[in-house]
Amino acid sequence: MSPEVLELYKLAVEMADRVSARRGTANAFFLSVQTALIAVMGLSFPELAQAPWWASAALSAAGLALSATWWLQLRSYRDLNSAKFAVINGLENGLPVRIFADEWRYLKQDPVPPLRNRYAELGFSERGVPWVFAAIYLFVFAGRLLG
Repeated sequence: MSPEVLELYKLAVEMADRVSARRGTANAFFLSVQTALIAVMGLSFPELAQAPWWASAALSAAGLALSATWWLQLRSYRDLNSAKFAVINGLENGLPVRIFADEWRYLKQDPVPPLRNRYAELGFSERGVPWVFAAIYLFVFAGRLLG
């Protein structure tokens, strides 16, 4: 592999790491905002129960919009990382070792004892969190309408 291609490989790995760091920062942001909104709704529950129905609808709609935005952003980061690692794995074909491709192969085939039978991707679990918040907002609004 030429020195130029090796430098491009290093750059691609660094860029993939930066995308992962940005994803973590975005998750922290959305989790903070969602938690704050849920706290506001919880603390103002007595007043919210007496407010017009559209107040609960507005808060729930804001929470649902945040949840949808968060989920879409996670999907975008997943697609971006998939593309980056496809490029990285392609570049590794010219290297004497395939660090990322081998790591992924080991994670996918071997059990990860003692807690689970196989590697659970972070993306799988983190994409569920926005849905949990969306369900909370739907329950709050349904409770307001029914209660």
